[in-house]
Amino acid sequence: MTTSTPVSTPFSAETTAMEVVHEMNLTGRRAVVTGGASGIGVETARALAAAGADVTLAVRNVEAGQRAATDITGTTGNEHVLVAPLDLADLESVAAFLRTWDGPLHILINNAGIMASPEMRTEQGWEMQFATNHLGHFALATGLHRALAAAEGGARIVSVSSSAHLRSPVVFEDIHFRQRPYDPWAAYGQSKTANVLFAVDATRRWADDGIFTNALMPGAIRTNLQRYVTDEDLARLRAESGGGTTPSWKNTEQGAATSVLVATSPLLDGVGGRYFEDCQEAGPNQPGTRTGYAPYARDPEAAERLWAVSEEHLRG
Repeated sequence: MTTSTPVSTPFSAETTAMEVVHEMNLTGRRAVVTGGASGIGVETARALAAAGADVTLAVRNVEAGQRAATDITGTTGNEHVLVAPLDLADLESVAAFLRTWDGPLHILINNAGIMASPEMRTEQGWEMQFATNHLGHFALATGLHRALAAAEGGARIVSVSSSAHLRSPVVFEDIHFRQRPYDPWAAYGQSKTANVLFAVDATRRWADDGIFTNALMPGAIRTNLQRYVTDEDLARLRAESGGGTTPSWKNTEQGAATSVLVATSPLLDGVGGRYFEDCQEAGPNQPGTRTGYAPYARDPEAAERLWAVSEEHLRG
């Protein structure tokens, strides 16, 4: 199903998404980018469009999505950039998106997210970050399984995680903070761990269908994702984790590069269930650092358990 040799690429933390797809031809391939109207989502979509892919921006704000699509077409010349409404915290919205999709899908980039928000809940009572960052994407990916399996040449799912996954495993006993006090960073970290676990079990289940899923850390990028986060919050958290107080900021083009690499590079053919950062496959986290993956995030038993719990959530 997957190779065991770590993936090494000629790219780095400074590489841009456009550099990843330079001379690549994605004509005839179809991609969906959630949260494609801003931040690294729009730059991910732009690079895919520049390489010739048909790209659908799946967004909450359709007007912002239309502006992004117009901009992408203007900069790439690719007129096959569409916009579709999608609110990942609303399962009816996910279902509506799925009803409109027709035909194969080659690339699904689960990019949208919410970070360190005040305590909020969906109508089902689910904690908002877990619901948006994981459960909504889980519903979307499983609902698109048939389309992904129908993709000639195979399909890839990109699960955008974060180094914040190092802050918390999935706490199965109290995922939605019904017993423990709500902590915005613990909730965010848990949801980002879920993104990595999804990549592990999706690959186990779907590799025979030609679908491979990998997770990644895009880097520190100033975007709307951080609307609930101050610079002081980030400095404090980095100091607590031993990462220093000065982030190594990337621009959005650099932040999108690892997503685009995982989505398109032939170096990842037949590779799934891995974790990438700075356009390279990452190893296990070393204590006192903010790089690499936590062992619990790639634990196959936890991944299988999360899949079952997620299906229970969707069944209601």
